Amino acid sequence: MGSSGRQATDLEGARVVLAPLGEADAPALRAMRLEPEVAAWWGPLEDDFPFGDDPDATRFTIRREGAVAGLIQFGEQLEPMYRHAWIDLFVDPALGRRGVGTHAIVTLVRHLTEDRGHHRITIDPATDNAAAIGCYEKAGFRRVGVMQAAERDPLSGRWRDALLMELVVWPLSR
Repeated sequence: MGSSGRQATDLEGARVVLAPLGEADAPALRAMRLEPEVAAWWGPLEDDFPFGDDPDATRFTIRREGAVAGLIQFGEQLEPMYRHAWIDLFVDPALGRRGVGTHAIVTLVRHLTEDRGHHRITIDPATDNAAAIGCYEKAGFRRVGVMQAAERDPLSGRWRDALLMELVVWPLSR
């Protein structure tokens, strides 16, 4: 699977649906990426977003009550010794603090663990992204540690720290 996030079916969650990324979703997702609250963490909009800018990611449109509410993506490390998945997302700032992100994460984690066989999922928000960190903790992620100077701030160009977070599904099968 590539950045199109093509799946055979939607992933149904309690309050959201994760739908295969479609051409019709692109204008709304591009508009969300331009919102200052999203651009601060995701950076300037790439010309080929949401289809060609990250070919290693599988992407879904987050839908709430049928409307485009954001984007969630995952990537996989398939090497057996290090097998895990990573996720990332953004939600329309107009829908902030309504559980959309948390429900999208729970829905994707269920897919990654039950359907794709992952036992460990990671995410790495900037340490000063308190809203994202709170959302991830509500979805079951725990703080692992700080990665110093892990990413460039897309607005200032300065290096910033990232918080490594993980969700591990126990018990692990051998």
